[in-house]
Amino acid sequence: MRIMSKAKIAQKMPYVIEEKAGKKYWCACGESKNQPYCDGSHKETDFVPIEVELTEDKKVAWCGCKHSANGAFCDGTHSKL
Repeated sequence: MRIMSKAKIAQKMPYVIEEKAGKKYWCACGESKNQPYCDGSHKETDFVPIEVELTEDKKVAWCGCKHSANGAFCDGTHSKL
């Protein structure tokens, strides 16, 4: 089993997406081919996707670098990587 201690940086900018209300599963490992969403690629890592429930339709800035202190949401950390 391959264990990762740090998430792979998927991109050094957020994924800004107009989202519909409902549950989303944000990729925390950075390995998903369907960024910013989980596609199951974390199976051989110590990461799990983060479940986010949006209560309304809105624009979301998903973290692309996987190092945000704000979980699934961008906090600007990518600018320091």
